[in-house]
Amino acid sequence: MLEAILSQNESKTLEFKENIQSLPSIVKAVIAFANTSGGTIVIGVSDKEKSIVGVKNALQEEEKLASSIVDSIEPLVLPDIQIISIRNKEVLLIQVPHLVGPFYLKSVGLERGTYVRVGSTNRVADSETILSLKMLAKNTSYDELPCIGAMLDERDDEIIKTSLQPTFGKIDHKNYVSLGIVSKLHNKLHATNGGILLFSLNRLNWFPDASIACVCFADETHEEILDQQEIKSPLIKAYEEVLAFIRRNTKMSAKIHKSFREDIPQYPHEAVREAVINAIVHADYVMKGSRIQIAVFSDRIEITNPGGLPYGQTMELALSGISRMRNRVIGRLFREIKLIEQLGTGLKRIINVYDKTKAKEPLFQELNTHFRVTLYSTDTSAINLEQWEKILIEKLKEKHQLGTTEIAEFWEVTTRTARTRLKKMAEKDLIIRIGTSPKDPYAVFKLK
Repeated sequence: MLEAILSQNESKTLEFKENIQSLPSIVKAVIAFANTSGGTIVIGVSDKEKSIVGVKNALQEEEKLASSIVDSIEPLVLPDIQIISIRNKEVLLIQVPHLVGPFYLKSVGLERGTYVRVGSTNRVADSETILSLKMLAKNTSYDELPCIGAMLDERDDEIIKTSLQPTFGKIDHKNYVSLGIVSKLHNKLHATNGGILLFSLNRLNWFPDASIACVCFADETHEEILDQQEIKSPLIKAYEEVLAFIRRNTKMSAKIHKSFREDIPQYPHEAVREAVINAIVHADYVMKGSRIQIAVFSDRIEITNPGGLPYGQTMELALSGISRMRNRVIGRLFREIKLIEQLGTGLKRIINVYDKTKAKEPLFQELNTHFRVTLYSTDTSAINLEQWEKILIEKLKEKHQLGTTEIAEFWEVTTRTARTRLKKMAEKDLIIRIGTSPKDPYAVFKLK
C-alpha cells in the first residue's frame, strides 16, 4: 500500500511531510482533507525527492500528533494514524476521511481557521466556501435556498410551460414546490435560487456571473477570435444556445455509402451535449467573479465551469459514475425532463462515446476552483501533430509514397522505431500502409 502511495505526487488527497516539526501545518492539512474530499498524509518522507527518511521514536511522535489533532480542531476529528515499517524505517500514515464540518482551528475560529484543499495546497476558506460547507452540514444545496428579494412572478411562466408541460402536464404550485422551484420561508412562498437560475429572464440581476461565455478561436491558441457570444438566457434554455454556438463553429464532414450519406461531426454530438449540461448542472453559482466558459479551438473544445468537484468527491469517484450533486434543483429538473438520463453517468458516457472514435481521449481536470472537460477533434486534419509526423506528411506530399527504410533515414531513427511511429500514424488515420502482408518488407506508406 505505501509503495503505491509513494509512486504518486502530492495532490488534492495526498501530502508528504519529512517530520512533525511542522506540526501546525499537519493540523491544517488534516482540517483541509476533512473539509474537502478526505486524504492521506505520510510523515517520514521527503516531499521533494520522496525519499524515505523515517520517523524517530514513532510511537512517541504518533501520540504527540494525535493529541495535537484532538486539542486543535473543532469539531472533533479522529483520523486513522498508523505506524508502518518500510525499508528498515518507520513512517506515520494518517488517513483522514471526508466528514461533515466545517472543521477549523480552535485557536483562530471558524472565519479565519477553516481550511480546504485546493490542488496540493491547503488554503484558508473564504466566506463563500464556508457557506457551502455549512449548507453541506445541513444537507442543503444552494439552489434549494430562497432567493431573498426575488418575486415569484420573476419566473417566466411561458418558459416553464414549454419546458415542463410535456413531462408533467398541467403545472401548479405543488409541482413548483416538489421540484424545488419555490420554497416556503416564514409561511410565505419564495422563488428559490434554482428557480430563478432556471426560469427567470432577469436571472443576471440576482446572479450577475451566471451568464455563459462562448468564444471560438482561429487555431489551437488564444490569439485570434473568430466568433463570440455571451448567453444570458434562463439555464433551461441556455444549453440549447451553447450547442448552437458550437455547431456553427465546428466542422461537419460526410461519408458516402451506397444508399445514403452519413454526416460526421468534428465532435460527437452526444459527448458535447453531456459536457455542456454537466457544466450547467455542476457549476458553483455561489462563486463570485467566475462563469461557465466554452472555448472552441481548431483541435479541441474546452468546457469550464466554476467550482471544482463537490466536497467529498474525487476524480476517481466521478469517473466511475458515483455522483455528488452540487445543485439538486437544477439536477433533479434536468433529469425529470430527460436532459440527463441518470445522475453521475455523464462523464462515463463521454468516455464511452469517444471509445468508438479514433480521436484522443477526453481530458477531465480539476483546476483549483474550476472543473474542465476537454473534447478533442475527431477530424484528424485538426489534431495536434508531433514534429516527426509533420515531417513525414510534408515528405509524402512531395514523394507520394515512401518505404520504412527511407522514412527511418530522414527521421534519423532505427527502422524499429520508425515502424512503431508509422503504426501510430496509421491508427490515427493520417497515413495508410500498402503491402502484400503484415510483414511485407517492401510495404510503402501514403497519405490517407
